[in-house]
Amino acid sequence: MSNKGFNNQQKAEAAKTKVITDLTVLSYVNLNQPKSINGGEPRYSASVLIPKTDSATLAKIEAAVKAAYEDGAGKLRGTGKSVPPLAALKTPLRDGDLERGDDEAYAGHFFLNANNKEKPGIVDVNREPIYDSSEIYSGIIARCSLAFYAFNSNGNKGIACALNNVQKIKDGTPLGGQSRAEDDFNDGYQADYDEDFLS
Repeated sequence: MSNKGFNNQQKAEAAKTKVITDLTVLSYVNLNQPKSINGGEPRYSASVLIPKTDSATLAKIEAAVKAAYEDGAGKLRGTGKSVPPLAALKTPLRDGDLERGDDEAYAGHFFLNANNKEKPGIVDVNREPIYDSSEIYSGIIARCSLAFYAFNSNGNKGIACALNNVQKIKDGTPLGGQSRAEDDFNDGYQADYDEDFLS
């Protein structure tokens, strides 16, 4: 959800629903190539894990969801006579302990699934672009630029989350069971073998 081509009013509305997180863990990272889910349009995506102790980020998300609900009232009303209450709609923030109890990475976190048709910008801690795709994987510690918006499609109504940009702060423990080669072989081994080994 980019601001490209927005008029001033649309930019102002987008600003109300924009959130810059504090430190998060990214899971199910799909930021190098867009991927189709359930036959839908290919999108870039990630699951953003927010510690339950990060009350500041969670409060900003709650405010942005409410702003998206208010700004999207017409869309949410659709052909109905009234706008459904926010509590009756699908919202992006979910409880990792309740919904992903079998995944220890989600313990003590809220999470939301964010995506975008456009490739998110990805920078390092110094705000320099990251071009090496191996630097971006499930488990990195990052800050995210998110935007929230109302949707009404095929009978489904709610508030969704767009992933605008990602700032990788540091490496984390790779998630999903796949270790990184640079970690597997970080044991100080020095190549000291007989040349005959290769012949």
